[in-house]
Amino acid sequence: MRKEPISDLRQNTDLIDAIKQIERERGIDGKTLIEAIEAALASAYKKHTKSEQNIEVNMDVNTGEVKLFKIKNIVDEIVDEENDMLIEDARQYADVEVGYCLKFEEEMLPREFGRIAAQTAKQVILQRIKDAERVKILDIYENKLKEIVNGVVRRLENDTVYLDLGNTEAILPKKEQVPSERYGINFKFKAFVFDVKKTSKEPKIFVSRTHPDLVKRLFEMEVPEIQSGIVEIKDIAREPGARTKIAVYSSDSNVDATGACIGHKGIRVSNVVEELRGEKIDIIEWSPNPAQYISSALSPADVSRVDVIEVENSEGNREIKARVTVPDNQLSLAIGKEGQNARLAAKLTNWKIDIIPESELRRIIEEQLLSDDSLIKESRPVSQLDALYIENANEKDIDEE
Repeated sequence: MRKEPISDLRQNTDLIDAIKQIERERGIDGKTLIEAIEAALASAYKKHTKSEQNIEVNMDVNTGEVKLFKIKNIVDEIVDEENDMLIEDARQYADVEVGYCLKFEEEMLPREFGRIAAQTAKQVILQRIKDAERVKILDIYENKLKEIVNGVVRRLENDTVYLDLGNTEAILPKKEQVPSERYGINFKFKAFVFDVKKTSKEPKIFVSRTHPDLVKRLFEMEVPEIQSGIVEIKDIAREPGARTKIAVYSSDSNVDATGACIGHKGIRVSNVVEELRGEKIDIIEWSPNPAQYISSALSPADVSRVDVIEVENSEGNREIKARVTVPDNQLSLAIGKEGQNARLAAKLTNWKIDIIPESELRRIIEEQLLSDDSLIKESRPVSQLDALYIENANEKDIDEE
């Protein structure tokens, strides 16, 4: 049977031009692409000819010319008729030894294989483009890990929201959604990238609307002093959709950290609140002094004093707590609705906090005085409790130090 050359690929400069264009526009290495085409053609040829011969295909990087070679293993005894060659026969072509390999070019190929070869090259190129795009997207979003992205809701499935990021899709799981927010089709918002996973298909980008660092990144976008490093966000405590407390600190004594975050007429914090769909934000001054920090964290309530006390917990172990005293009329404000203000303050400062009214502190002092034998012997009048309370209250600054 007469064999014809692969006319489709013998002098295919168009294919080489296409590969070079892909290399420029997609960032795919042209050499890698050609190697992939060569391997795919060898595999396709073996499948087409139903042969088990060792095949190698070479493509000229300048002309696109394709050459096919059969590989022979040099042996002293034939085991594989298709792939083995005796040493004495091989030495007619080259000075070789047993264990060497020789390549023999096949000048003629089946005519019908030309169409298969062209189709194979096309499929390899398309697949490599897809692979390169996946790698590129993976690289982009691995670099955006712990950053903010802009998304548009494209579909909702089983309580999961899928966002269009422009070049790929992001997943907003149910647990990362703010309960008070509703996500409709074409709804636009910012989200925090908390995980990126490589898969056999498209990479999976997971985003969050509840992560505390979403608030941090939003302030970084709004406040130049944070971007420059003058103002630092020290701690964040958040109950998504309801309230966030953020502690900030300025390394420059001339820059007011809280003022910088609030902005002129509150514009900066308002922009963050708007993106968070009305979530309330308390901005407080961070302090290395625990008592001062705890006092600020309970804002907007006024705090009379903060004492560090050692108590016995339910397991019989001793633990350190902060006992915060507030005016009686500030107790509800300090605790907050359903304990939210106190809960966020404890989370922000990483302290266990007990809040008591001033009347309770007076009762504690009274019990201590009445249990003091020396005071009983002195017959100290109960009216002196007021003076003692004032004395203790004036020690606040000493306690804080």
